[in-house]
Amino acid sequence: MSTRWKRGFALKILYPFLMFLGSFMKGKKPSYQQFIIRLNNKLVRKESHKPGNLLLLLPHCLQIDECDVRLTYNIYNCKRCGRCEIKDLISLAEENHLKLFVATGGSLARRVITETKPDAVIAVACENDLSSGIADTYPLPILGITNQRPFGPCLNTRVDLSEVKDAILFFARS
Repeated sequence: MSTRWKRGFALKILYPFLMFLGSFMKGKKPSYQQFIIRLNNKLVRKESHKPGNLLLLLPHCLQIDECDVRLTYNIYNCKRCGRCEIKDLISLAEENHLKLFVATGGSLARRVITETKPDAVIAVACENDLSSGIADTYPLPILGITNQRPFGPCLNTRVDLSEVKDAILFFARS
């Protein structure tokens, strides 16, 4: 049984089943979503990829809420003040020649993927947006990184830059 087939089974059969179960089991849905993200990442890492066109997709909530510049349509409008991790993520994207976009949610993220037609994606988001986006865009190889939410959902979130670097290195070595 191929790894790609296993990933398809996990995303198209197991994931909907777990979301169905989660709707009856209060509080379980996020842990099921985390499980699917980890399983997907493990299976993507077992496959062979040579992406010439790699997309780094970020949630808008990584931007500090006090910033007066909106980055949703052009992340390169960032002033690079260093108050949030956007500056570092732009540098990573530039150093590695990646396409870089910020999305306000799952629908815009899916549209960016459709329009940019990447060979692979490194996506940062909450468990809900990440798990559903990974499932919706199968068979596209996506490495998902869940954001950290010290102030709650959708507000001044953070991402572990070492995880982003690791994902970039994985696709560079594949």
